[in-house]
Amino acid sequence: MMEKTTAVQIVMPQHCNGYVKPRLFGGQIMAWIDVVAAVAARRYTQKAVTTVCIDNLTFLRPAYLNETIVQEAMVTWTGRTSLEVRVDSMVERLDGSRELINRAYVVMVALDDNDKPCAVPPFTPVTEDEKRIFQDAEIRKHFRLSLGDEAKNGK
Repeated sequence: MMEKTTAVQIVMPQHCNGYVKPRLFGGQIMAWIDVVAAVAARRYTQKAVTTVCIDNLTFLRPAYLNETIVQEAMVTWTGRTSLEVRVDSMVERLDGSRELINRAYVVMVALDDNDKPCAVPPFTPVTEDEKRIFQDAEIRKHFRLSLGDEAKNGK
């Protein structure tokens, strides 16, 4: 079963833009995503990690001043030295209900003591849901690789 890493924040004035109804900066939630993804990856690999890319960062709705943000991160796929972490960001209401406001996929690479990529433990999906998520991660991996090839070739 996929283990989740959870982070909780309250949207404070310094996290917001200057609109009449202050809302959370996209860059702030991206920073929080990077941190919770790194914690999940470090716990999984028991290694230092670095972010390779964040893709499919989708903002579904804004978060506003004084709202509680709950982020859940979980490893969804592993390669030889890299792993994908999905981060779901949700607004948690005072009654405990949650609404998804953002989903991001973060690719991390594990590092050895010399800051060189090193092997990660393989992730083996068990449940049907985990298997589906793992297969989707494989599709994202191939898409990222094709984009990287295009960039290398100047397309």
